Amino acid sequence: MYEWILPSLSEILAASQTTVAECSPTKAERQWRVSLAATEHLLINSLAPASSGATQGLILAAPAPLFSQPILTQSLQTVTFTAKPFNPLALMPFQMPEAIAIVDAETSPHESVLPLLPADPLGAEQFCLVFTDKFRLVLVLAEHKNGNKTFSFSFEPEVVQQAWRSLGARVMLSNPDFFSELDALVEQYSPVAPDYRTVIQFSQLLLQEVTEPEEDKATKGYTDTATSTLPSSSSAKASPRPDVELLQAFAHEVRTPLTTIRTMTRLLLKRRDLPANVISRLEIIDHECTEQIDRMELLFKAAELETCTTVKSSSTQLTPMSLDQVLQQSIPRWQQAANRRNLTLDVVLPQQLPTVVSNPNMLDRILTGLMENFTRSLPAGSHIQVQVIPAGDQLKLQLSPQTHCQDKNKAATPATPPIRKALGQLLMFQPETGTISLNIAATKHLFQAIGGKLIVRQRPQYGEVLTIFLPLEVSGKQKLGIRN
Repeated sequence: MYEWILPSLSEILAASQTTVAECSPTKAERQWRVSLAATEHLLINSLAPASSGATQGLILAAPAPLFSQPILTQSLQTVTFTAKPFNPLALMPFQMPEAIAIVDAETSPHESVLPLLPADPLGAEQFCLVFTDKFRLVLVLAEHKNGNKTFSFSFEPEVVQQAWRSLGARVMLSNPDFFSELDALVEQYSPVAPDYRTVIQFSQLLLQEVTEPEEDKATKGYTDTATSTLPSSSSAKASPRPDVELLQAFAHEVRTPLTTIRTMTRLLLKRRDLPANVISRLEIIDHECTEQIDRMELLFKAAELETCTTVKSSSTQLTPMSLDQVLQQSIPRWQQAANRRNLTLDVVLPQQLPTVVSNPNMLDRILTGLMENFTRSLPAGSHIQVQVIPAGDQLKLQLSPQTHCQDKNKAATPATPPIRKALGQLLMFQPETGTISLNIAATKHLFQAIGGKLIVRQRPQYGEVLTIFLPLEVSGKQKLGIRN
């Protein structure tokens, strides 16, 4: 069988490097996560603006797509390898070709899925091959029979090429037509040695992602060699809060299969021969997966911020952005969250929304998560007012509840705060609803990371009032009217 003949990617990297030390799964997975974060920043910094729509690179990954930033998903072609392809027959009342669960390259120019045989040793590895005009990179996280894991990476052109040959041989056997297309795409990015400045930048990004004691940074930094492995995480700062690391691992493990399911679902939705009821079910799955993926990413980001001594702008890039565009996407989701709990929602906006400075993707997710938790804490029949008004050099967004406001003849009843129990450093639990969410301190930290500020006040007749401040772009400071 070919899976026993072709080397795994970890074997290729191990043969090219002096030492690749096994370590505990927690340490190796942390090395993998920080390296992916560094790779994401390196790609964002090196890609040209995506306005032309041209493909600027190729990502081969397993077992799920690794990057979700729009600038990357729109500029890079992604091929995902999985040993456990999604089974569409579990959702559909009729037979479909088995190939639909394997590859749909023709209908998705930027996103494809290919299978790995169950016995293939690559099924025990997470990997990422990056091909661009400026550099090639391979990262591999491998699991061993004794339970330990190893992480390694390489910029060396020959090592990356060997990794592609091993992976490409598998594609040739399972899907020869798609291999020809994929091989031609790989050949577009010539295997030249990367500019030393690219490797140095990657090393600097790693140092920003890995929290180390100050006295170790001068002696335990990353070298600018073309092939390297991460230093043992024992040299990194030991976290005094194991629950934060557990939350990071949990969010990552939940997000990975959900991303795979969503990818498969969207490939199915591109088919034109599906009945309307099947499309409806798939759209529900896509919506639920997206909602939970966004939630897991917020949990992961909150845990990441807790492991840093300062909020780093490199991990949350702040740019001038249109708040109007974010609100157009967010308000329908807020309305759905309110309707699900028999609440009414009224949104009051300025006649013209100014430009604010924040992170568009994170702001949308944080606001949606905040509204979801806010609606869960209110009794049925409550009314919520969302008001956006200028406040000096900031924009103020305020969420105010008004319980049972329809009956004006009755005296206002003091609002009862929801019961909340702390779960470690970042989470809280509401027994009344069974909801687990980020606590107020962690949510405030998230807003701080995107340039904003969250204030929570308890008002006896209303309950909690949440006020968010976002900085205005200098040119956006102007007098605004109000519209309903």
